[in-house]
Amino acid sequence: MRKMLLASVAMVIAGAVNAFAAGASDGVVKIGILNDQSGVYADFGGKSSVEAAKMAVEDFGGKVLGVPIEIVDADHQNKPDIASNIARRWFDTDHVDAIMELTTSSVALAVQAIAKEKKKIDIVTGAATTDLTGKQCSPYGFHWAYDTHALAVGTGGALVKQGGNTWFFLTADYAFGYSLEEQTSEFIKANGGKILGSVRHPLGTSDYSSFLLQAQSSGAKVIGLANAGADTQNAIKQAAEFGITQNGQRLAALLFTLSEVHGLGLKAAQGLTLTEAYYWDRNDESRKFAERFMKRTGKMPNMIHAGTYSAVLQYLKAVKKAGTDDTEAVAKELHEMPVNDVFTENGTVGANGSMIHDMYLLEVKKPEESKKPWDYYKVLATIPGKEAYIDPAKSGCDLVK
Repeated sequence: MRKMLLASVAMVIAGAVNAFAAGASDGVVKIGILNDQSGVYADFGGKSSVEAAKMAVEDFGGKVLGVPIEIVDADHQNKPDIASNIARRWFDTDHVDAIMELTTSSVALAVQAIAKEKKKIDIVTGAATTDLTGKQCSPYGFHWAYDTHALAVGTGGALVKQGGNTWFFLTADYAFGYSLEEQTSEFIKANGGKILGSVRHPLGTSDYSSFLLQAQSSGAKVIGLANAGADTQNAIKQAAEFGITQNGQRLAALLFTLSEVHGLGLKAAQGLTLTEAYYWDRNDESRKFAERFMKRTGKMPNMIHAGTYSAVLQYLKAVKKAGTDDTEAVAKELHEMPVNDVFTENGTVGANGSMIHDMYLLEVKKPEESKKPWDYYKVLATIPGKEAYIDPAKSGCDLVK
């Protein structure tokens, strides 16, 4: 009896050792969701992105390579130093295998640099700068939901073609804002438009009056809001108080999502042109996912939430296919596997880590056009991924040969 018991124990131990050897390095696959959960981007991603990540784990089955999958999360408060400290602790002490979401470009760049140093995976869904897959690319870094180039192609290019050929920018004073303004400007000029000026504002400012007065006095047909989250919402609200749109100028929200439209309401947001990678009411599959998400969060998902779901799910598929959670092996699979899920049906990953997929040019409906809750968008056009995203060979990433 004792021999049988010892034999059974030995088999269990051997099985565990074999599982670790096969790929589950410490008996758990752990994914960290690091984002803004209390500041200007809390609705943009926040705790709802954490729920999206948990949904992906549940839909995958809760385990991979025979071990449990764990989601951890933290608030980086939009501060690169805080985010860096959390990332180092997660990688060095808490055995986190991959960090995702990473709202705010300065944060995403800082964490990607650490992930590269530690040879760990990061998948960015919340930040926009193309530097992530350009001059600061990483063999272990991926950019998933959108970037400034895709937004510029969509909103900037479309409005110039509709007659909005003179622009003035209100730009968030950090890497994301600069990148969005620069790339949108390129598309405006390429289509025959002109840039009349720009002004930069601090992240999270509450008073846009001086900035809006400069934009108004410029006489530009379009005021481009190169910011996001509560910054964009507040700028639009205050623009209405100044009567900017009533006097013939148009607002272009260069990074605006369903969450911010909901926060503003259709009366204030109607007529805005914007670009997203996902809309919940686009097809049956997106509606089913959105209804499940709504039950958990009380809101419909935007492209950050759906993108985070996709990133977590694809990472787990890559771990399974690689048969290991080893970073090199998983990164290889992430580069090679097509992306086909609720977020996109035709995604591919470039050698620079950019996930290339279709984007959607959208217009916010008038209140009388909305037929049900969260029925906010008209889909004006589908922008093919190859048009929306930079060719990896031209991205400036030194990984592309």
